[in-house]
Amino acid sequence: MKAQSVDVKQAAGKILCSTVFRACGKKLLAKGRLIREEDVELLRSEGMTQVWVTELEEGEIGEDEAALRIAGELGCGSLEIRPAPGGKANLVAAENCCVLVDEELLRQINCITGAAVATLANFTYAAAGQRVASVKSAPFAVPLQDLEAVVAVLRERGPVLQARPIRNPVVAVLYTDPISADKARQLFDGVMRQRLERFGASVSLSLASTEQPRALVRSLEHLLRARPTVVLVASTTAPAGPSDAVGWAMVEAGCQIERFMAPVEPGSLLLLGYKDDIPVVAAPGCWRSTKPNVLDLLLCPLLARYRLSGWEIASLGHGGLLE
Repeated sequence: MKAQSVDVKQAAGKILCSTVFRACGKKLLAKGRLIREEDVELLRSEGMTQVWVTELEEGEIGEDEAALRIAGELGCGSLEIRPAPGGKANLVAAENCCVLVDEELLRQINCITGAAVATLANFTYAAAGQRVASVKSAPFAVPLQDLEAVVAVLRERGPVLQARPIRNPVVAVLYTDPISADKARQLFDGVMRQRLERFGASVSLSLASTEQPRALVRSLEHLLRARPTVVLVASTTAPAGPSDAVGWAMVEAGCQIERFMAPVEPGSLLLLGYKDDIPVVAAPGCWRSTKPNVLDLLLCPLLARYRLSGWEIASLGHGGLLE
């Protein structure tokens, strides 16, 4: 692809190489635009006689089409694709969702010449209408073989991105304290509600219990029977591990422990278990403040009904120092 200066009258059907501005400084036509007959008349009406243009050669595809084709293969879920000027295409959340990103695949795609893809971080909450990813093609044209290489990888291993919707989550909360059942509720209820509001959620049902093993088991079983999206355990004490009162009660209530401890600070004493497909989360110390902690990393995917694995929690160490 070569740029050349041509008479405006001959510019129709060619690609504009540089942005054209009006005399007042306002943009008239953006670079990368395929010039139409009406654009020619517009340029002439502004007194322009020459413009820099280029044409697609054999084996090339225009920047706008290339960006749209990549965007069409990039993601799945509650997404909309919106073209943007200059060889760009944006992926926008169609509803409140959790953004899941295959980081290794994204790196592989960005190693292929011809386009650059940027996304929100993995497990990020995105509100309806928010941009979650952007595709930018190489200026003016992309070699067809490069585009086909990107598309082939995406079709074989994709998608890179999922927008997993958060729809009417049911959040169950168990407040616990060694002596007073209502102490934890009084201490943590306000912070609990503020943190959930960040993800468009609220407390649907709650119980308070002393940290007596049988009392905890009964309370957990009662909450689990409601089939909530997630059960959050807010304790005034820090557990010694899965064998402490809360961990023991989770196991007795039928939970399989997925992970104890997370490489995140604050929040290293995380305890995550599953009763069938319902996650039960204990994060001691994390309900005392609205400051960032491990819950801000985990609540979004859990509210989107995504099953977090111990391996994924282990990967949170890179960037896990939150204060």
